[in-house]
Amino acid sequence: MARMGDGYGSECHLLRFLGRHRRLLDRNVMDAVGATAVQWHDYPFDASHPWLDGEHKGMGFIDDDGSLQTAWKQTWPSSGNSQNWDAVGQVLINGSWEWLLVEAKANLEEIRSSCQAKENGGLPLISRTLTETKSDLGVPAHKDWLNRYYQFCNRVAALHFLGKHGIPARLLFIYFTGDRGGNGRTCPIDEAGWSEALRAQDEHVGLPTAHALSGRIGKLFIAVSQASVRDQT
Repeated sequence: MARMGDGYGSECHLLRFLGRHRRLLDRNVMDAVGATAVQWHDYPFDASHPWLDGEHKGMGFIDDDGSLQTAWKQTWPSSGNSQNWDAVGQVLINGSWEWLLVEAKANLEEIRSSCQAKENGGLPLISRTLTETKSDLGVPAHKDWLNRYYQFCNRVAALHFLGKHGIPARLLFIYFTGDRGGNGRTCPIDEAGWSEALRAQDEHVGLPTAHALSGRIGKLFIAVSQASVRDQT
């Protein structure tokens, strides 16, 4: 997420719901992913940030014997800006716990991004991983996952990595509605206001209707100023 706004923005509203409207958030997250329970993981501390708190990055939220982290280093650059998860938790589905990775957005501009890695840095590894992910998911090779919707695509690649290593996980995109616009922020007032932008994203990314991660990538729409939440998976 970008720098947190004072009373606006996806980071502000996600922390609001995690801290002040947890029961409402939990209930609707469970409905969105078909879970019977949800547990959230605390954010890590980071003394370099103004609030002294950081974000979960890459696969750092998983404790293992080192084999998964080694595999991840072979999949994604360890330098540069890895996936910063807006929230990480676990959900109980059919009696088993699965990881829940959350990405939150509050304005249309937030969903647009392009890869900034360099050819002499992490770009070759990122390109290889995205190409392999597209192939495994049945995405046409010409679809550009490095530009326009890069953040969405690299989150999908991370989810695909977990699945390949036998770790059940789900990816949930939370789209806030009714946020305060201004300064380059176009904030949909309702779910319908997101539809065209998300349709364009889907078309650009090119995920087929049925693929290996079908049912593991979901959407949840939350109104920032009222207790009305709708989900779509």
